[in-house]
Amino acid sequence: MDKEFIDELLKSHKEASKCPPPEMVIQFFDELLGVLFPEFAMDRFEDADEITQRLDELKKRLRTIFDHNKECVKSGVKDLEKDVFEALPVTRSKLLLDIEAIYMGDPAAKTRGEVIRTYPGFYAVAAHRIAHLLLKLGVNLIPRIISEHAHRQTGIDIHPGAEIGDYFCIDHGTGIVIGETTIIGSKVKIYQGVTLGGLSVKKEDAKKKRHPTIKDNVVLYAGATILGGETVIGENSIIGGNVWLTKSVPANSKIYYQAKMTNTEGKTDTITFK
Repeated sequence: MDKEFIDELLKSHKEASKCPPPEMVIQFFDELLGVLFPEFAMDRFEDADEITQRLDELKKRLRTIFDHNKECVKSGVKDLEKDVFEALPVTRSKLLLDIEAIYMGDPAAKTRGEVIRTYPGFYAVAAHRIAHLLLKLGVNLIPRIISEHAHRQTGIDIHPGAEIGDYFCIDHGTGIVIGETTIIGSKVKIYQGVTLGGLSVKKEDAKKKRHPTIKDNVVLYAGATILGGETVIGENSIIGGNVWLTKSVPANSKIYYQAKMTNTEGKTDTITFK
């Protein structure tokens, strides 16, 4: 083998990030999710001591991940694993509200257990809640590993930096993209193919708000595309399927996509798609 090529590989290995391989992070996330929601676990706990012991084990594992990968944690942050686990009751409470939102928002959902076990929207949101928590506490890269794992599993791409309110419902979900600086209020419902993206992908805009704000009680139907950091969708609004928006919409609005159809006799009608 060419020596120059081998030296190039050696150099890349030495310079590569020392953050943990994705498999280590994903295993931790999946096992933590299995404690929070037994529907994801292989085994069930029989008493409180078992749960306490398991959480302590996971906390130590997270500490080990941090200790061996210090570049993933912002300098000066101490007892990070303690902060993560102390926040779990609030995180689980938020996820219970998300389950309720999906269950009540989808007539096809027969039970809340079905939502937990089978709905890609719930898995993606659960990954986001954990990833967002880690990011806010000062963890780098690891939140993105979790979110990209959920992306691969579900087809739903939510950047861990996005801020999402309570009672969040994703129905179907395939192809949804929610950008880093997106802000979503409470009781928002999003269908498949929705994009909450940026108008520009210039690197110098990295620290700017590039993605839209979605206020409370908004419904975004399939295929809607909403772009831009200054774009705000007012509360109680409905954005119809395949609508493309780059400007703000006031509260209580209904925005639909219209198309023209010409029949064989040459007559043109306007069709509104919701």
